Amino acid sequence: MRTLMAAAALSALIAGTGVAHAQSSAVEGRVDRLEREMRAVQRKVFPGGAGQTIEPQIVPETNTNIPGTPSGSAIADVTQRVAALENQVTSMTGQVEQDQYRLRQLEDAFNAYKRSTDARLKALEEGASSVGGSTPVIAPVDLGETRPTRPTRPPVEEVVAPKPTGTRAQQVAAVAKPSSGDPAEDGYTYGYRLWQAKLYPEARRELEGVVTKYPTHRRASFSQNLLGRAYLDAGAPSLAAVAFYENYKKNPNGERAPDSLYYLAQALTKLKKPAGEVCKVYTELDQLYGARLSAEMKAGVAEGRVAQKCK
Repeated sequence: MRTLMAAAALSALIAGTGVAHAQSSAVEGRVDRLEREMRAVQRKVFPGGAGQTIEPQIVPETNTNIPGTPSGSAIADVTQRVAALENQVTSMTGQVEQDQYRLRQLEDAFNAYKRSTDARLKALEEGASSVGGSTPVIAPVDLGETRPTRPTRPPVEEVVAPKPTGTRAQQVAAVAKPSSGDPAEDGYTYGYRLWQAKLYPEARRELEGVVTKYPTHRRASFSQNLLGRAYLDAGAPSLAAVAFYENYKKNPNGERAPDSLYYLAQALTKLKKPAGEVCKVYTELDQLYGARLSAEMKAGVAEGRVAQKCK
């Protein structure tokens, strides 16, 4: 009888040990899989590699001998903790994927904006590329007239326009329109009066009309130069630089070509271009038009060269 009871007890112990071993093996397999997934997540979060991985907060104790086999409650506790780790890894992986998706969306939106902006800037800056490279375009804004130090000579036949008052429409209406029978002459004179009244957008439209319709008229050089002045006085030096350079390039023998080179140097100065570029413009002005410059403009060139430390 005792022999039978001992055999039954031994069989039960062996069966219990087998179940515990099977459960322990299953847990170890899940832990190994979790470790592999955690390393993959760490590579996503810390692409730098070594030295940036997260060390586990729970480490096995050393030199600890645990006799016997783990009880059912201990295995259940480990299983629950492994399941919690699996949930955390899944959540972290999903979060990393969402962050990567948002980052791709931001990059795509920025690239689209950059392409659109570059295309618009290139179209507006092609005229100034030979002066000093690509110049950022500043939208014309009526900030009030900021008269340059050395103003160009007004036409001898010009009558100073009275300062307008009232609404914008009333101010424009207060500027008298000339009627000499020469549309190019009248267009330039009217644009000049609008510029004097600080009605810069209206002045630019009138002056652009003269340049477009009468490119061979002597007032085309005057109008293109004054167009640059209108941009410069309105706080748009980049557009002013384009206008001045086009007047000099397309009509170098025009009466206002020297003036345009002079004001081109001032526009580049306002744009904070390198001193070498500004000095190059002053040198070209002296070499090509030195004999045609008035005493006042020569003094202005000398002052500009000193300010830019030209050699």
